[in-house]
Amino acid sequence: MPNLDRAAILSLAEKYTPDMTRFLREMIAIPSESAEEREVVMRVKAEMERVGFDEVRIDPLGNVLGRVGSGPRVIAMDAHLDTVGVGDPSTWTRDPYQGDLKDGIIYGRGAGDQEGGMAAMVYGMKILKELGLGEDVTVWVTGTVMEEDSDGLCWRYLLKEKVLNPEVVVITEPTDLGVYRGQRGRMEMEIRTQGLAAHGAAPERGVNAVYKMAPIIADIERLNEQLADTADAFLGKGSCTISDVRSTSPSLCAVADSCTIHVDRRLTRGETLESAVAQLRALPSVVKAEATVVVLDYARESWTGLTYPMQKYYPTWVLEEDDPAVRAGAAAAEMALGHPPRVDKWGFSTNGVATCGMFQVPTIGFGPSHEKWAHSPEDQCPVSDLTVAAAFYAAFPRHYLEKAGQ
Repeated sequence: MPNLDRAAILSLAEKYTPDMTRFLREMIAIPSESAEEREVVMRVKAEMERVGFDEVRIDPLGNVLGRVGSGPRVIAMDAHLDTVGVGDPSTWTRDPYQGDLKDGIIYGRGAGDQEGGMAAMVYGMKILKELGLGEDVTVWVTGTVMEEDSDGLCWRYLLKEKVLNPEVVVITEPTDLGVYRGQRGRMEMEIRTQGLAAHGAAPERGVNAVYKMAPIIADIERLNEQLADTADAFLGKGSCTISDVRSTSPSLCAVADSCTIHVDRRLTRGETLESAVAQLRALPSVVKAEATVVVLDYARESWTGLTYPMQKYYPTWVLEEDDPAVRAGAAAAEMALGHPPRVDKWGFSTNGVATCGMFQVPTIGFGPSHEKWAHSPEDQCPVSDLTVAAAFYAAFPRHYLEKAGQ
């Protein structure tokens, strides 16, 4: 097994930092919302080929897959390439698609969430190849699609359809250069109440579905507070909130004949799809209103035209601190940072819901930038984070083989 030369890894990471900066800014300049990633996928494919990946291909869903090495131990590193939209342009102080560079920070939509991870991975693999650190391993770098719409769908496709079969996965979502080992799960549900339309001049003749929904809304707010009673020591409490309310009626001069709310439910350890659904169905207001509770499905064409449906349930996952993947991540991070890393978890959801939550593939996270900037008009990535992250990605395979056993 080749020795890890920290000085050599860090020297190359510094050398390639201008290339990573350029590459990230060019990705930011390509709008790439979910199902519209074609151009950024092609840009990533070109960069992988330019730096000397051994194989680069695009799968039928539209994920770009780059391979370095051909050893028997298979490691995957992932960055999703889709971004959320801009929202209200007046909230931005910079053009979201210019990739502005100021005082050592790159700004723009996708800078931290999460094209910065891709830029660092590509050059981390270049370092790995140059220093001969890929012996006995095959590393797949994946630029995945549609994560913002339905996290995990891309990796559910990769694993269920046997496109890849890694023994460990590194998610490069922003971790502020900490090593992350889990996250709360989530699910999306709708609750619907049925009413009966009547003319607005005589509302007593109808049944207003909005009025039937009002106590349910209040009960869900109270439920969110009660979930503190089942908080997990590592992941914290589950949560629920209402993110959308809509109703139907024959006209704006009529009683609402249906009302629907969209519920965002975050799941801590021990909570499941079944328990969360049963919890809502048991609310006194839901019972009284005879409301329906439904877990939603996702089915949208990818940029290639393929539709790969899935239920909008994204399981909780946690690796224990003594897992070989976590220990390898901590060792690689200490090498890259020069000090022991913070070991923690994400507050939001990632593709780990599929890799570890659905398919039990050991998964950790290490990425540039901080998750607090994700989806905000201050989306950003420090240039220095790219340097550290590239060093981590170059070193991780060797540390993983050491911790997991040759």
